[in-house]
Order: sequence, then structure tokens, then C-alpha cells
Amino acid sequence: MLILYHAPYTRSSSIIQLLIELNALDRVDVRVVDVARQDGRGTADPANLHPEGKVPLLVHDGVMIRERGAIIQYLTELFPSELAPKPGDPTRGAYLGWLAYYGAVIEPVMVTTMLGLDHPGLHANFRGKAEMSDALINALTDRPYLLGDRFTAVDLLVSSPFDWMPSFAPTEQVVQDWLARCTDRPAYRAMGSYDAGLMPAAKAG
Repeated sequence: MLILYHAPYTRSSSIIQLLIELNALDRVDVRVVDVARQDGRGTADPANLHPEGKVPLLVHDGVMIRERGAIIQYLTELFPSELAPKPGDPTRGAYLGWLAYYGAVIEPVMVTTMLGLDHPGLHANFRGKAEMSDALINALTDRPYLLGDRFTAVDLLVSSPFDWMPSFAPTEQVVQDWLARCTDRPAYRAMGSYDAGLMPAAKAG
């Protein structure tokens, strides 16, 4: 049995979009839980099995999978599709690299910048906005998506934080065009409608 612990309009929304892209949303028991949000709304939900009260959390036959990069890799292996290159594909290494780069660099750089934190140690470990921007620009020059000609799960993941922090997105046209392509997808729009429909239940909880 597959269970996804989800809160609308949070990082777990990208996993909802992924499941829609995989045509697998109806194969997952989505359990809507409350979470503590940065604006002070919400609180840790005892119904959420995540040990830190966060989302997303995927549970498959009792086994917990945390962190979006790991959940995305797990689901794209469980439901194979064109969203993830298979072992042996020449783009597989870049695919795995972007999954790791998102959690190891992009999120830390965005969060520390948003909080106004600046320290040589942060730059030494995570680099900064300029380096992150250069990585995206270089990857997208002369190609529509991060791995080439087709949209994959890494495009979904890496583009997702610019929904909640659009001012952080590089202004270069190749990046802006890529973001427009990533959001101009039926699954992206369906994810938004899905979350909108869950909001009354989430507030009631």
C-alpha cells in the first residue's frame, strides 16, 4: 500500500504533480495533514508519521521514504516512464546529480538568502545565488529542459521552489522560458486544482 502524507500548497505539492504526471495518483492513499507554516499558521499533526512533522512523506508497505529527491526517485522507479532516464541511459548521471543538487545546494541557498544569512562557510559549502543561477543557465543553454529535449522529474523538482519564491529565479531568458514550459503542463494545473480542493478540509483539520 502506498500512502502519501500531504499538505496543500507545500513542498509536497510537487509530489502530487509527479503522481499526476505518472498517471498514478489513484494508486496512492493521499492523507491530508496539517503542518506548521512559516507564517505561523498550522501545527504539527499527530496523524502525520513524519518524525519531524513535515511533508512530504511516502510510506510503501510500512517503509518510510523521506525527502523529495528520494521520493521522486522511488516513485519514478516504481512507475517507470519517460520522466526518469533508466540505468544505462547517458542522461542518468545528470538526472541523479540534479536530484541531489536540489537538496544539497538549491534549497539551502534559497533559504539562507531569504533569511538574510551570509557567512563564508555557507558560500564554501553551498555556494550562492550566482553559482546556482550559472548552473541553471549553463544546463539550459541550447536545450529546452535540464536533460535535453524532454521534460523529466528533475525539471519538476528544480523549478518548484520558484513558485513560492519567484523573485529568486534567474532573470535570463533561457531560465524564464524553461520555467514557463515547466508550468505550462496539464499536470501542473491539475495539481493546483487538487490543492485548491483540499484547502477546506485542511483548514478544518
